[in-house]
Amino acid sequence: MSTFIQKNGFTDEPLGWQSWLRVVKPEQATPEQLAVLEMSHPQARTSDYYLTLIHQPGLLERRSEAYNAIMYAPGGLPRAERELAALTVSRINGCVYCSSVHSQRFEQLAKRNDTVAQVFDDPLTAGVSDRERAITRFAARLTTDPSGFGAADVQPLKDLGLTDLEVLDLLHVVSIFAWANRLMMNLGEPVPASL
Repeated sequence: MSTFIQKNGFTDEPLGWQSWLRVVKPEQATPEQLAVLEMSHPQARTSDYYLTLIHQPGLLERRSEAYNAIMYAPGGLPRAERELAALTVSRINGCVYCSSVHSQRFEQLAKRNDTVAQVFDDPLTAGVSDRERAITRFAARLTTDPSGFGAADVQPLKDLGLTDLEVLDLLHVVSIFAWANRLMMNLGEPVPASL
């Protein structure tokens, strides 16, 4: 995986993110804001995203608790598959920054990038296995038609042996990225990683 994938405006190349709003400078943050930044993410003190959201420390704290539980909790859906779902939702929603981040995480965990190239090309048909295709289709269906989503959309996952907990984890990932993509896309923009 020595070269980056670039397709349809998406990339697995590392990107930065720049806020369109005023960020809180860590040296000017309150003790409460600093505590929330510490629990949110290891790079929160240097991230425009977190330094924008920290204007409301209580909301960022709850957001970080939910996000960290959904993406990193032990058991349930394997981490690589959570990242695949996040990537799929981000690609469909047009969030270039989130697509970059979660494609990289999938590649690190899965040790391959073939599925990433497929998601960038067409998320509705992506996946190198029946299980991956079922996950991307589930994520795509829930993202593009949440009001039409139903039990029939879950059945292919159950037919492949996914447990109720794995399906619930997948549902949570798709749901939080429906929100997270829109937040990122409305507060700032992706920039080259050097900025």
